[in-house]
Amino acid sequence: MLQPLEILQKYWGHTVFRTPQEEIIASVLSGKDTFALMPTGGGKSICFQVPALMMEGICLVISPLVALMKDQVDGLQKRGIKAMAITGGIHQEEIIDLLDNCQFGNFKFLYISPERLQSDWIVDRIKSLPVNLIAIDEAHCVSQWGHDFRPAYLKIVLLKEIFPKVPFIALTASATKRVQEDVVVQLQLNNPTFFIKSFARENIAYMVYEVEDKLNLVAQILRKNPEPSIIYVTNRRSCVEIVSKLNSMSFSATYYHGGLSYKEKDAQMKLWMDEKVQVMVATNAFGMGIDKSNVKTVIHMNLPQNLENYYQEAGRAGRDETKAYAVLLVSPSDSVAAVSQYIDVLPDKAFLNKVYVKLCNFFQIAYGEGIDEKFSFNLHQFCVKYELNPVKTYNAIQFLDRQGIVTLSHEFSEKIKLQFIIPSKEVLRYTSLNPNDEEIIVALLRTHPGIYENQASINVSLIAKKAQRSEPEVLQLLEKLKNEGVVDYIAKSNDASLTFNESREDERTINRVVKYLNIQNELKVSQLKSVLYYVKEKETCKSRLLLRYFGEHSAADCGICSFCTSKKTKKNTGSLSQKLMELLRKEDLSSRDLQNITQFSKDDVIFALQNLMENDAIIIKPNNLYSIKK
Repeated sequence: MLQPLEILQKYWGHTVFRTPQEEIIASVLSGKDTFALMPTGGGKSICFQVPALMMEGICLVISPLVALMKDQVDGLQKRGIKAMAITGGIHQEEIIDLLDNCQFGNFKFLYISPERLQSDWIVDRIKSLPVNLIAIDEAHCVSQWGHDFRPAYLKIVLLKEIFPKVPFIALTASATKRVQEDVVVQLQLNNPTFFIKSFARENIAYMVYEVEDKLNLVAQILRKNPEPSIIYVTNRRSCVEIVSKLNSMSFSATYYHGGLSYKEKDAQMKLWMDEKVQVMVATNAFGMGIDKSNVKTVIHMNLPQNLENYYQEAGRAGRDETKAYAVLLVSPSDSVAAVSQYIDVLPDKAFLNKVYVKLCNFFQIAYGEGIDEKFSFNLHQFCVKYELNPVKTYNAIQFLDRQGIVTLSHEFSEKIKLQFIIPSKEVLRYTSLNPNDEEIIVALLRTHPGIYENQASINVSLIAKKAQRSEPEVLQLLEKLKNEGVVDYIAKSNDASLTFNESREDERTINRVVKYLNIQNELKVSQLKSVLYYVKEKETCKSRLLLRYFGEHSAADCGICSFCTSKKTKKNTGSLSQKLMELLRKEDLSSRDLQNITQFSKDDVIFALQNLMENDAIIIKPNNLYSIKK
């Protein structure tokens, strides 16, 4: 059997593990439950992928984000490792096929969202799989004290009963001490081995700049550091606007946000990953699972919602261990804007109940009914009809989603309902006369056997894959079949769907979850206070402030953050000012003369001269020479 390092070399091409990957792998291989807290870029996935490849059977990975699952599955498949993901939007028939492949196709990894564990039939199918390891990624989501609590994660503990002898590994990049303890309780980890890697990123300079013209400073930073960069903003409009302004300033930039289709996201991502553009301007929809080691600069144009998110996003810089920059730009009005954006839009109990009742009325769901009913949903239309604040309403629906009361799915795709309207024998006749269309038609009939009797929702990408044709070819044929009277189909674009997971019970439904709402709101207020303190505190190293937030205490300043560099500048300027005064007492000199004599940088000399002039210690003569003021 190959040893861990041999597995690492064979599939990833690395010759050494990072600390503490090897120790974590040894813990998992010994059959122990394991808790691994490794900051962003620490290589968490290796910690469960390597031991899973050394054991017989399949590793079950619980992961909350589709993009993260897709990225890891693609990465494993490129290395010749059999892996698959069961995400939202996949029909039951296809899930059954996928699970069959898992059971009989010698797959090594099955990625699944925690919400899928709420389906009893899926859990029953998982019971029959030869599971060798259960990995819970983003494990802080299981804790109500975490910054991204998802109630569906509480269902993971069921796997402990199903697979009592299978080790669990819980992984997270950001968790306070309180969250760590809660994760162990909620997942019922059995005497777990803890691996807590320091949050210190010694190569990242955490910079906080107070500026009026943020874009001007961004341009300076990007010119000084022309390597790949990420700029985080808070909304989609800002993505487009900033990219437009950067392009007009001769920077190459593109954008990424949650409103793009999967194809658009992939295309934009590829431009940046392949370094066809320098800058990715993005909302926080971008970044999870992105493995790009040479990001030099991460810039935040606005205050983050919490330090957990900020640390993760900033940590996408400098993964190659070279010096990198995490820059947070602040203007005087930002704290007021942050309270308005993050706190004022939090729903209270009354608003949450109002939104839930309005949703039920909007879709004409009677009291006691509605379970498993699914509807196309347009948030804008809903808010206009009931005169609701869109952001606050979205937060309320998102909370209902995380509590499992509803499921809000962003699909951003064309939904097609199709039905054959001629007899099956006529369809066979048509295919014999049109052999080029046969693969697609056969794929349709095999995927949707009831398509003669009822309209079926068509997954174009799945049909294209089964027919080994492109999606445009499938759509072109559907239009042709409609025009020739073979099928009837309706295509409509909708940006989301809403599924009701429970029967309507109005206040009884809301009363059951309101305690979580109160905890969430209190936590968000506390987290924003920590962000504001991080920004406003001017007497402490920024790296030390971050470490302290996560429960670490460093005796030494980092030496490279905005606080540390300003301290050095003040010290240097003080000694430089004394030196300049000594020189100018002897004779009048130009700034260039002073720079050559002192060997200080031009910027330092100019800064010191300006300070001396402001204090009326020196003057500048008409011949541009500096002189002691008499």
